[in-house]
Amino acid sequence: MLKVAIVGASGYTGIELLRLLHGHPEVAVTCVTSEQSAGKNVAEIFPTLRSRYNLVLENLEPVRIAERADFIFTALPHKAAMEVVPTFLKLGKRVVDLSADYRLHDAKEYAAWYEPHMNPELLKKAIYGLPELRREKIAEADLVANPGCYPTSIILGLAPLLKKKLVNPATIIADSKSGVSGAGRSAKVDNLYCEVNDGFKAYGVGGVHRHIPEIEQELSLLAGKQLTITFTPHLVPMDRGILSTIYAAPAGEASLAGLVELYRDFYHGEAFVRVLPENNFPSTAFVRGSNFCDIGLTVDKRTGRIVIVSAIDNLIKGASGQAIQNMNIMNGFPENLGLESLGLFP
Repeated sequence: MLKVAIVGASGYTGIELLRLLHGHPEVAVTCVTSEQSAGKNVAEIFPTLRSRYNLVLENLEPVRIAERADFIFTALPHKAAMEVVPTFLKLGKRVVDLSADYRLHDAKEYAAWYEPHMNPELLKKAIYGLPELRREKIAEADLVANPGCYPTSIILGLAPLLKKKLVNPATIIADSKSGVSGAGRSAKVDNLYCEVNDGFKAYGVGGVHRHIPEIEQELSLLAGKQLTITFTPHLVPMDRGILSTIYAAPAGEASLAGLVELYRDFYHGEAFVRVLPENNFPSTAFVRGSNFCDIGLTVDKRTGRIVIVSAIDNLIKGASGQAIQNMNIMNGFPENLGLESLGLFP
């Protein structure tokens, strides 16, 4: 039985890790931390866990945590993660980090979008944890950087086209919408009910959203050359879910039937990517509560552009579910273990 600690367990990604790991036959959660809620039982913070967990949230003391856990999830804000991850690694623990701290390979790029990195030597060691593209490296890694939610939806949506060089990378536009849980659980005026309800707004407009370097890094690796994209995120008045609509000009003739076949071949055997039939498009309602990424596509006959639509649950495939998928790979478990739940509908 793999003994697991969740560092930063009182946020939305923490509750999802606890919920999903409760049904994992090879895992026992032995330690949970929260600086703000230390001393409280997790069921006080998350009543859905009543009678299922009897864990008390602790202060973050890496050495004590490492004594009781074989594997660590760090579900902390950026900067907070890089303060403790090196200690866990030195103590021989394997880590999946759900923050942004180890997603970028270049320390200068990280500093430009966040702040100077405290342990830049680990950026080259960390493996970007998108299983559909990095499975073999994830299996051998000690440190996996769990992808962001927006990047997951966009990278999976574009990977087959960029890998086969079927689109002009300079023409990529990604328009993404997210539920409010993507902003985290901490109190913020912009996320209050009266601020969000009955509203639909863009934010991070004009190439300033912090997920951009992560998206461009991974898309550039797929394309084999440096690229930039136009990315605009939007906040939708719903709890969870991401829908990304992605546009790109084809590099040659593009047939819809050929594109659907390409995607089905590319993702053949992938447990959590579902390619929809021609002119069928995903909805966040059909992936809610699941680890699936649904992808639909078409060709706009008027403009010639390829249009890809992808949908994920931002807290599952965009965070905690993908983290467990990575944990499974790192420990030699079946990749879908603990993640077989279908979406919740309605």
